[in-house]
Amino acid sequence: MLLREAKLYIKCFYVLFEEKRYGIEKQSDMKSSILYNQFRYIAFLISFAVISISLIGCGSLLPSSGPSSEQVQNAPRSKRMKDIMVVEINEEVIGRQVQVQNQKFFSETFDGSNQPGVVIGCGDVVEVSVWEVPPALFGESFATQRTGSPSAHMTTFPEQMVGNDGTIKIPFAGQVPVAGRTLRQVETEIRRRLKGKANQPQVLVRMVSNNTSNVTVVGEVATSVRMPLTSKKERLLDALAAAGGVTQKVNRMTVQLTRGDKVRAMPLDMIIRDPKQNIVLMPDDVVTLLFQPLSFTALGATSKNEEVDFEAKGISLAQALARVGGLQDSRADPHGVFIFRFEDAQVLDFSEEKQHDLSREKVPVVYRMNLKDPATFFIAQHFKVQDKDVLYVSNAPSADFQKFLNMVVSVAYPIHNVINK
Repeated sequence: MLLREAKLYIKCFYVLFEEKRYGIEKQSDMKSSILYNQFRYIAFLISFAVISISLIGCGSLLPSSGPSSEQVQNAPRSKRMKDIMVVEINEEVIGRQVQVQNQKFFSETFDGSNQPGVVIGCGDVVEVSVWEVPPALFGESFATQRTGSPSAHMTTFPEQMVGNDGTIKIPFAGQVPVAGRTLRQVETEIRRRLKGKANQPQVLVRMVSNNTSNVTVVGEVATSVRMPLTSKKERLLDALAAAGGVTQKVNRMTVQLTRGDKVRAMPLDMIIRDPKQNIVLMPDDVVTLLFQPLSFTALGATSKNEEVDFEAKGISLAQALARVGGLQDSRADPHGVFIFRFEDAQVLDFSEEKQHDLSREKVPVVYRMNLKDPATFFIAQHFKVQDKDVLYVSNAPSADFQKFLNMVVSVAYPIHNVINK
């Protein structure tokens, strides 16, 4: 509407120019010529002012790559953005982010230090051997063998699969419960049951086929396998080696470990560099190697607007800014560096009122950083960029004003040329 009125004013001025010019052309004195020039420039200035006021009133017509810093700050007050928080990046935010990240470490989530070793389960195949001093309880009717000493006999019983009831059968010992026990515990139980029946019995239980204490390794590996666990207490990297290693670059791989109802993921190179994360595996663990290229998107007054891939271990905000060539000196507002993210709710320090409204796993958040403060560059080295983040840098007010002036001049200059004719 304002632009339409501006055009109408300019048209009126053209009519006045023509009338004034026609009247002055009939006069030849110097005074009339000076009056004409004054009128011409006054009309030009009035036209310039009208167009300026029109464009200022229609600020949304100015070209822009996104909202200004002030618009982002005031956005949560609008109805569409009422649930979105704008959070200043500071030491407190970094501390909460690090705390939540530490909770995702394998060493903090999974505890395999108390694992008793190989535990027998239903479906496993075991072999039991008994040594005894003559006279032997188990005679020639069993598979016996002399040990080289005339005073000892060894009897090896046929291999047995642990039944659904979790037991195996040993002559003179009965149904021996073995499911959920280690090999040493089963040996002790059989020896106790044979005491008083066999002559100084010694028992050895051997796992022939481990069908239950296995770890499954799948994903981006050379060969998906089910790796049996032994008393060695295999670890994550042992499972990876058993599968033939990964098929992608190590710094692009993520290891996901599923144990019961717990699922955690960590970068592979972090597990390699930190021995504490190379945890002991337990039966029925599922190790999944994932190749998921992580990326963030840079928009606004950065040197490059593009989607940027980064390593599985993550990068800092300082590194992210460097990878897009930093801020544009001629456009960027250093007060308006923003990260748009769906954040874990536990990272944010909600008030009790907002906790009720935002009781979700992921919460939309806009992180803001002021690069005019030198201390911010230290904070930027510790703030981690996450997958699918949007890095946005707003235009400086002076840049918008410069664009406004360019538009005004582009409109007013042709008018000036017409007046000078």
